[in-house]
Amino acid sequence: MNAGDVSIHPTAIVHPGAQLDAGVVVGPFCIVGAHAKVGKGTRIISHAVVEGHTTLGENNVIYPFASVGHAPQDLKYRGEPTTLVIGDGNTIRESATLQPGTIQDKGTTIVGSRNLFMAYTHIAHDCVIGDENIFANVAHLAGHVLIGNQAVLGSMCAIHQFSHIGNLAMLAAGAKVSGDVPPFCTVQGDRATLRGLNVVGLRRRGVDATGLSRIKQAYRYLFLGGAPTIEDAVTLCAKDGLDQDKFVSEMITFVKNAKRGVVRPAENDLSLRED
Repeated sequence: MNAGDVSIHPTAIVHPGAQLDAGVVVGPFCIVGAHAKVGKGTRIISHAVVEGHTTLGENNVIYPFASVGHAPQDLKYRGEPTTLVIGDGNTIRESATLQPGTIQDKGTTIVGSRNLFMAYTHIAHDCVIGDENIFANVAHLAGHVLIGNQAVLGSMCAIHQFSHIGNLAMLAAGAKVSGDVPPFCTVQGDRATLRGLNVVGLRRRGVDATGLSRIKQAYRYLFLGGAPTIEDAVTLCAKDGLDQDKFVSEMITFVKNAKRGVVRPAENDLSLRED
């Protein structure tokens, strides 16, 4: 069935109250709920569900058996009209689950643009996700997690409630993260520990050898025992002029504002000690 520029398969169920913009495609056996808003050019391929007070931006693609906007898995939730807001150009693969917020927090889950959610990923209530992140298969976020931009979460990662993952961080497959991961850093293990910098990602962002050297020295001060306290490490960074580098400045700001405590390096981590 077609309604203007909207294409709805005869087997799909779209509530009359749903708002579908031009170019939206709703494939076979999909369900779109009464309060859903689906932006221009978004495709819901087949057997997927968009429910609740969910707003999808433009040109998203939702694959079979994904569940977008169903009630959060929080025992305190009592059916309040909380929201899920998703930006543009996201890819939500098979059996991924993205859920709305709760009134115990800000009442909304927010997803930016151009993110890739691979199969079986889970985004719990009240998470805030930036842009251009990659969530590999079975990566799971608990509630209230904050993800920056261009982070990579490996397969079967698990992120504890209220953790913060910084920009361009890289989490190895199977990482169990119970603290905050600073921007540009890599972590690995159960419980996850720092394993150096995401050098490849930084180079892709245009950081040259001199810039990498500054970031590595700041990493040593902040995380590898180069100073007895974080305050002393920040002072050393300032003394060496490292804080004038925008990447170092971002790392320092992240560490100073960490709520759960920063993930620490492994005891045997020699990644940057002698570099």
